[in-house]
Amino acid sequence: MKSLSIFLFEWKHFVRSPFKVAAFLLFVVASVYGLHNGASLYESRKAEIEKINQVIEQDREENITFYEAGEKGPKDKPWVNLNTPFWATLLSKTYKFKTPSSALVYSTGESEQYGFYKQIDIWASTMDSDMTKEIANPERLQVGTLDFSFALLYLLPLLLMILLYNIRSSEAEQNFLTLIQVQTASVSFWLLSRVIFYLLLLNFSIVLLLIYGALLTDVFSNEGSAFWQMLFYSLLYLFFWGIIYYLILRKGARIMNNTLKMVGIWLLLTIIVPAISLQWITIKKPVNLMTDFINASRDETRDLYDLSDSVLLGKLDVLYPEELKGSEEERKVKIGKIKRVAFSALSNEILKERIASIEANNEIKNQKVRATYLFNPVIFFQNKFNKLSCSHYDNYRQFREEIQCLIDKQIQLVLFDTWKGVHVDKTKYIYYTKELVKNN
Repeated sequence: MKSLSIFLFEWKHFVRSPFKVAAFLLFVVASVYGLHNGASLYESRKAEIEKINQVIEQDREENITFYEAGEKGPKDKPWVNLNTPFWATLLSKTYKFKTPSSALVYSTGESEQYGFYKQIDIWASTMDSDMTKEIANPERLQVGTLDFSFALLYLLPLLLMILLYNIRSSEAEQNFLTLIQVQTASVSFWLLSRVIFYLLLLNFSIVLLLIYGALLTDVFSNEGSAFWQMLFYSLLYLFFWGIIYYLILRKGARIMNNTLKMVGIWLLLTIIVPAISLQWITIKKPVNLMTDFINASRDETRDLYDLSDSVLLGKLDVLYPEELKGSEEERKVKIGKIKRVAFSALSNEILKERIASIEANNEIKNQKVRATYLFNPVIFFQNKFNKLSCSHYDNYRQFREEIQCLIDKQIQLVLFDTWKGVHVDKTKYIYYTKELVKNN
């Protein structure tokens, strides 16, 4: 009996098994649902960014009309003076966006745990409440945000188990193996061919699902390499489980024994090992409650307001040794004009120090997670999928670093221009709107 004959036999066996067909269709439905969830998140974020940009443009056009009319700002807000660097930059509405990847259709990763845009001003920080909106996995499932990577990581091994659980063991229980050996000359070849049939069936299904997802968000045009990498890791994951199940089937002689072994391996690799690894990491590096950051925000920054002008100038000279030049008399006069920005500059440095500590602590945890990849394959593949969709922790850390660069730039621009007594007109305002978003 050749491989093709075995494949045809297995196809008939598959279509005549309502239980296996139903399991296969449920997997496809769950995968399509996950793809649509990812596509919906991608489209909603694009729409939100576009909406914010429209509001920004409207506000900037309104501000330009004030300059053209020779007005300092809205008449109902007499305290606003667009001729000063502080108000000109504040009302320029500078935002940093994390543009969603079209590969988000495959894995939403940590995209719902962190904000994807941030308004930049001199008081902003990368740990503001709008940047860290933590959502646990059970909550994500409860609100129906199942993604495609979840179907691959957890449901695909279950489906493969259902398709393979009774192969060989059913024939062994009915004493048909001797007859099969006469017909095929090798029971091992017969078993391998049947397993390969289901691997090819799922392989074909995954390819179709990935293509369908790519069409939802135009992955081929935007990020074609993400499709091929997603395909590679998906098929690698499929064959990883196929090899494990094949080895169980090769030695197993009873359906119940094989099923229990497969279920045990699935529970071990998808739930128990990740849970133990997470618990071990939590014990080694407890959850950071950000108390240092809270204390810095509340106490240390508040203490800045009690500093004398001379001490304040001294601290600024340490930060910007070449910028705040002038005679003692000039510096005494100018410090009164830049106090508001000076407080934000010093506060920013305090918060950056605390944030660096938090990020370093998180990086140690991530290193420990990576150290478990050898015996924690599900988490390895999950992180691979997240990186491909730009929804990994590292992607959001980079996003926070870019935000911090823009905060630093805005603080310095306002501080130095205020120190120099710059009068902001229409030309300078337009310069601000462009300069503050460079490399954004």
